[in-house]
Amino acid sequence: MPENPAPAPSTPPPAPDPAAPRRYVENKPPRGLYVRVFIYVVATHVLLAFMSLLVMAAKSR
Repeated sequence: MPENPAPAPSTPPPAPDPAAPRRYVENKPPRGLYVRVFIYVVATHVLLAFMSLLVMAAKSR
């Protein structure tokens, strides 16, 4: 047993106040997400157009 035990807390920690203001939480996604989705959409359309041109060139031979 330790010689100097820690004293017990005299009062319990305060409970969170239910009427306390909530932290601000932004509901919309970051701008980088929109940019990334736009790039992916454009890149897939460019890839699809290139593959379509390859198929059309192969059919014309």
